[in-house]
Amino acid sequence: MTEPSPAFDPSSFVALISGLGAQAKILLGLMANPVTGQMEPKDLSRAKVLIDTLQMLQTKTEGNLGPEEKRFLDTILTDVQLRYVENQ
Repeated sequence: MTEPSPAFDPSSFVALISGLGAQAKILLGLMANPVTGQMEPKDLSRAKVLIDTLQMLQTKTEGNLGPEEKRFLDTILTDVQLRYVENQ
């Protein structure tokens, strides 16, 4: 018998990183705004602020994350950084 997956915790580190990554992707024109269902105009300067925030979190949490949290942050940050460069 498998264990049930834990309930989603909206105050978790993963939820914070997911939200920042999703906001960056919306501003990069990669996904629709989940509230409106519409694509937003690209706003690279605001996307850069979110990418910088993710980088700051990566620096400030160095050595304090579990392996899954670190991998999750690294993956999202790398993805949005690459997409940002592609959009310049």
